[in-house]
Amino acid sequence: MEQVTLHNGVEMPILGLGVYQVEDPAVCEQSVLAALSAGYRSIDTAAAYLNEEAVGRAIKKSGVPRGELFVTTKLWIQDAGYESAKRAFQRSLDRLGLDYLDLYLIHQPFNDYYGAWRAMEELYHEGRIRAIGVSNFYPDRLVDLIDHNEITPMVNQIEAHPFFQRTADQQLMQQRGVAMESWGSFAEGKNNLFSNETLCAIGERHHKSAAQVTLRWLVQRGIICIPKSVHQERIEANIDIFDFSLTDEEMAQIAAMDTGRSSFLSHYDPETVSWLGNVKYDI
Repeated sequence: MEQVTLHNGVEMPILGLGVYQVEDPAVCEQSVLAALSAGYRSIDTAAAYLNEEAVGRAIKKSGVPRGELFVTTKLWIQDAGYESAKRAFQRSLDRLGLDYLDLYLIHQPFNDYYGAWRAMEELYHEGRIRAIGVSNFYPDRLVDLIDHNEITPMVNQIEAHPFFQRTADQQLMQQRGVAMESWGSFAEGKNNLFSNETLCAIGERHHKSAAQVTLRWLVQRGIICIPKSVHQERIEANIDIFDFSLTDEEMAQIAAMDTGRSSFLSHYDPETVSWLGNVKYDI
């Protein structure tokens, strides 16, 4: 597995398993077990996914040594703030059954994420988190957070896929020392990604699927990705992307697919911000 070296020297697998929307505990547990058996070592969850306990059970059952794993979870909006972030961190740790986290992210750039970041900086200094970062931070908020705090986020996890490629965002992150991580790598199948003519044609030349081409494209850009699947054969296929490379021409063909727009939501839309800020979970 290829690794990305974060700015603090911590190595993170460039590909992992995401468990967003895997709400059935048994299905989540089995998916994580299948991924770990297939060679994955990075698992991405979140308090708001309501499946941290299932992830923790799978990790324990797998028998994979803790030191080989890279576990990420996230702080939801309702727990932003200095004291509340510390409490939420401990609850996530307890649900996962772990002594430390490899990566802890602020899930959304809303509520008192400055207070949360100060708490996370302290937890990082205490050695309870190996790396800290953010998710869904657009360049303006990312730069503001960097410029007014001690620690620069190691990772920014954002929507990134062939229809929303975020090249300018990636350039900024590279300049600021922040690793880019993709969520929604397949755009959840929107725009018929899995049958897209360009991706399928490229895949035929390499004997790969459109999904595998998409992941290879992200990896060749140096972007960490965490594709979600609950099907063992797809989990195994998603990690089978390190035996081929895309040509410059093929990379350019995929680059031409960019629409420059989110396939899901706008973090600049006041109604979206209000909606997200009022989503509460029993966490």
